Amino acid sequence: MGRSPLVSISSYFVGSMAAKKGSSADLSKIYRRILTIVKSHWIRLLAAMFLMIVVASLTSATAYLVKPVLDEIFFKKDLKMLKLLPLAIMVLYLLRGVAYFGQAYLMNYVGHSIIKRLRDELYSHIQMLPLSFFHKHDTGTLLARIINDVNRLKGMVSDAVTGVLKDCFTVVGLLFVIFYRDWKLALIAIIVFPVAVVPIVKFGRRARHLSTRCQEAIADMSSFLHETFTGTGIVKAFGMEQHENRRFFEKTVHLFKYEMKAVAVKSMSSPVMELLGGIGITFIIWYGGYKVIMGTSTPGTFFSFMAALIMLYQPVKKVSALNNVIQEGLAAAVRIYDILDTESDILDRENAVDLKPRHHPVVFQEVSFKYQDQMVLKNIKLEVKSNEIIALVGTSGGGKTTLVNLIPRFYDVTEGAIFVDGHDIRDVTIKSLRDQVGIVTQDPILFNDTIRSNIAYGNPDASESDIIEAAKAAHAYDFIQSFPDNFDTVVGERGGRLSGGERQRICIARALLKNAPILILDEATSSLDTESELVVQQALENLMKSRTTFVIAHRLSTIRNADRIIVIVDGRIVEHGKHEDLLALNGEYCKLYEMQFENNKDGHHLKRML
Repeated sequence: MGRSPLVSISSYFVGSMAAKKGSSADLSKIYRRILTIVKSHWIRLLAAMFLMIVVASLTSATAYLVKPVLDEIFFKKDLKMLKLLPLAIMVLYLLRGVAYFGQAYLMNYVGHSIIKRLRDELYSHIQMLPLSFFHKHDTGTLLARIINDVNRLKGMVSDAVTGVLKDCFTVVGLLFVIFYRDWKLALIAIIVFPVAVVPIVKFGRRARHLSTRCQEAIADMSSFLHETFTGTGIVKAFGMEQHENRRFFEKTVHLFKYEMKAVAVKSMSSPVMELLGGIGITFIIWYGGYKVIMGTSTPGTFFSFMAALIMLYQPVKKVSALNNVIQEGLAAAVRIYDILDTESDILDRENAVDLKPRHHPVVFQEVSFKYQDQMVLKNIKLEVKSNEIIALVGTSGGGKTTLVNLIPRFYDVTEGAIFVDGHDIRDVTIKSLRDQVGIVTQDPILFNDTIRSNIAYGNPDASESDIIEAAKAAHAYDFIQSFPDNFDTVVGERGGRLSGGERQRICIARALLKNAPILILDEATSSLDTESELVVQQALENLMKSRTTFVIAHRLSTIRNADRIIVIVDGRIVEHGKHEDLLALNGEYCKLYEMQFENNKDGHHLKRML
């Protein structure tokens, strides 16, 4: 069985338009992956191709009718043909319009379906990647991949593939007409086609290179916009609006330069094709006119040939423009599949088991962790009993947050193992493990949705009464009731319509409703004022009841409530015990305590225990 027209055309473009030697294999692989998705829509594709053939046939018939119109009506003055031919042309154009609409709709349906699928796959794949991936790729770049790059690919799939198929069918039909009318003139005319391929290839290479640069510039701009919009309070507080304007203007100038170079390439391709077409048509007019004058051909035959030839050059010229779209799509596809081919290093092992929901002891067995080339944790040995509250303190950068992030497998240990309820966490499914872990962070992350949806985020099937109980336990119910829409209040981006204390209490309610037996509190009250902290602390005490809790501590009250305090310095556990016992040791904990006590002589509370 032969290859489909779609595969043949794709192979031609990939083979002839590779940006550099050795790259066509990579592009062929990308095309094959896209075509695998395309084939799932084969019924609509076949229907669209049939309609394209109809469009091409009727376009060719238009050129074919030029001869009888001229010879029968204008030269022979046949009244019967005067009545029939205009009617035939009108019906022809009507059918052509209907067929054109049908093929355009079907091909765009296929194109948009493919793009939706790719966009869904891209987002889903990014969601499955580990935290280390997000540390390497800024948010703006990922946004540009999902939005801008996929849109570029949409142009290739929806517009370019449609255009190439339709124009190829049209070329075949018109070639039949010109060879039927005058095969000698036809042979002369098609000599120009091989010459026309040269600028198509050259412009295509340049177009893909510039498209890649444009997409990189857009990604950089997206990152900048995300950064400045989320940090707008700092920008205004320091009066740096003009500074940020200048930075943004530099990026728009950078993008503008690449875009104008791309415009120059696109604009150049059309006049070059026009020139080549003009040279061919000039010679055909001279030679064809000579044959008419000498009586070896009729005016109708010549003008029918010319009409078909002019129509023939149009789809060939369009191929050059479509090639630019294809090259932009290829550049986008490379960037998209670069993400899709990134594999997560945090995966379920074969035969991984589900972790049962119960009160879990947690054991760190000689755990070490390296991030890139830096050893962050070194030989951590720690046994935490069920329902025990552990406070982690130490200097900034000592590894406290990294330690707790190993529990839900945001990262995997470099050496050693972590056991939950006797299971190496790498031997249980990631979902069941994370179902057993609740987290409240220093930065309260809320989604631009209702308060109800944010509280029920980890338990979407929760009943209304459960949501209300969680809100009450988190000391959030009263302020929620003060809003006109109560639990249906939309919190805004990142919870921006709520105060810091309100956001944090919603996060606590979310963790309460999840009801996970292991709890991680990562400096959950560090960014709050004294009044908000007292309310949130009461909510946290409700949350910590009957849970194995890890608290990255910065307030004295949290530390004193802990069953044990673990002091981490430079990635190692250097001390552990009760508050009073650690003070008596006169070691690292005592130094931290005295240093912070000196900075808080009013005695109400300590400063951060970082």
